[in-house]
Amino acid sequence: MAVSEEHTTNLTFRKYQEGDYEWHDFKENIFDADHSHKCPTYVHRTPPCQGSCPSGEDIRGWLQIVRGMEPPLKDMTWQEYAFRRATEANPFPAMMGRVCPAPCEDGCNRNNVDDFVGINSVEQFIGDTAFSQGYRFESPPPVGDKRVAIVGGGPAGLVGAYQLRRKGYSVTIFEFQEQLGGMFRYGIPGYRTPRERLDREIERIIEIGDIEVRTGVRIGKDISIVELETDYDAILWAIGCQTGRDLPVEGWTDTPNCVSGLAFLDAFNKGTMKVTAEKVLCIGGGDTSIDVVSVARRLGKIDQIHAKDRPEEVIGGYAAHDAAMVAAREGAQVTLTALFERPKMTATDEEVDDALTEGVTILNGVMPVALMKDSSGRATGLRLAKCSVNEKGVPTPLKGTEFEVEADLIVSAIGQSGDLNGIEEIGNHRSFIDADRYFQVPDRPGHFVAGDIVRPHLLTTAIGQASIASESIDHYLQARDSARRPKVDVHHFNLLSKLNEQSLAPTEYDHTQAWGTADANFAVHNYEDRSAHEIISADKLFLGHFEQTPRYLRQATVPGAEEVLGHFEERHHGLVDEAARAEAERCMSCGLCFECNNCVIFCPQDAVFRVDKDQSTTGRYVDTDYNKCVGCHICADVCPSGYIDMGMG
Repeated sequence: MAVSEEHTTNLTFRKYQEGDYEWHDFKENIFDADHSHKCPTYVHRTPPCQGSCPSGEDIRGWLQIVRGMEPPLKDMTWQEYAFRRATEANPFPAMMGRVCPAPCEDGCNRNNVDDFVGINSVEQFIGDTAFSQGYRFESPPPVGDKRVAIVGGGPAGLVGAYQLRRKGYSVTIFEFQEQLGGMFRYGIPGYRTPRERLDREIERIIEIGDIEVRTGVRIGKDISIVELETDYDAILWAIGCQTGRDLPVEGWTDTPNCVSGLAFLDAFNKGTMKVTAEKVLCIGGGDTSIDVVSVARRLGKIDQIHAKDRPEEVIGGYAAHDAAMVAAREGAQVTLTALFERPKMTATDEEVDDALTEGVTILNGVMPVALMKDSSGRATGLRLAKCSVNEKGVPTPLKGTEFEVEADLIVSAIGQSGDLNGIEEIGNHRSFIDADRYFQVPDRPGHFVAGDIVRPHLLTTAIGQASIASESIDHYLQARDSARRPKVDVHHFNLLSKLNEQSLAPTEYDHTQAWGTADANFAVHNYEDRSAHEIISADKLFLGHFEQTPRYLRQATVPGAEEVLGHFEERHHGLVDEAARAEAERCMSCGLCFECNNCVIFCPQDAVFRVDKDQSTTGRYVDTDYNKCVGCHICADVCPSGYIDMGMG
């Protein structure tokens, strides 16, 4: 809960600092030729958290609800209201609150004051509360005559089903695994994505109705593409990437104890692999590699393992470990190598720190040079070298830096590609599926795509792509042209929707001239929505308003090297109501009024006033009497959220 030590400059209300003896020329801000720029306009912009969220969540919106600033609807708790706002874009708040690497937190303007808002921890709170309270999604509209096939039951496929069903389409999900969940279930260990919460978030989607699920079905083998095209009006390909990339060293493909990170985690998550090798070496640096080494430390090894029980036999699907092995396991020696130095590793700092705590050895700035083998053809280790990496990410070994690391199992976690066996016609030469900006497959009308099969990235990216693809499918089935997507493509706060929700919507425009008046009720006075085009930066905010406030950290269970063996308890423990509220209150509401009253208090002309309580709501809290405004700019200067521009004359 400590404030970052990097922030040593106290932020104040003072416009001028010690040593400033000249004032700014305000004339250029107030008068420009024949145009006046004196009076305030309330301008809604997108905060950087939302702008950097690949899922496109209205993060500021549900933080406002949790903090108590935006009141819920009648007969609804704020907890449920936050859940409904959060799940407009992402139906998996409990999962993503735990595993998302949180680019939103990296972009948070609060970093310029003390430390970012714990967005992930509040999202986990929303998801866990929904779990404990049994919240369900609202009933969608009745289905029409259009049917959509979704190939793949992972995050992208499930979000596609969710969004399409909300638009009135019936959906069938085809999944080759026996259970839905994709990477949530088969690619991430259960101590990070607890299965009972995952199952509930999946069930909640299926419960809305008219979503058929067919598991154990492989398209291209059990059902052809032609059959899908005949039986359905559109197809969404969300098959993910199940094939790991081989390590680029000679002899990798025919070495039995050299495996991919995806295959390793799949065997663990299916429960077939109970122990691993004595010395495990993983090459990577991203989240998958961290999961591999953390799982390996937890599984441990047993002495004198029989050849048929070696982990590669289980990973390859030729055997399964007996549960009795667990009683005899001991700690394994686990090493992770990465091309990049620690600051540039793609895995989050938290995951890397946890792996180190758990006893993983991490070698940074090294690359594989050669595979070492014994006479039987099994790998005995890997020759590595220090390396330099160019701007394109291509490594070059440094002469004289080679060294060897022994290993009984070598895992490659350097990337993945799709399995297009039987559906080659839909893919490209790189084993992915191409997509245009609307996530339609080029030259394949009615075919759409989302998720890792487009380009492996984050789970949150797959969720966002599925939402866009669903919208494109809707346009296609309604024979409407896809509109140009906005520059800031997220789920924004919508003032008109909020006014409708509170029975405060503007009246119908009667098309009579009403020039120069602020009294007409067919529009919102002096309000401008730029949220689809602009992301507000910290220099637009009045940072001096915000006190340095420590984060309310959620508790994490991270075992030490001595306790990690057999430790599969959940890692992240959620915040309670009070802590979630307190953390949400740290949000600076960038680009939207949070009712601080600074503009009302500091206006020397009493030109700025609070809207009557029976007419006010989020986004419409203050107004301006332009007959009193003198254009002094004080209201804009003291607005903490950057919501006020001097733009109307």
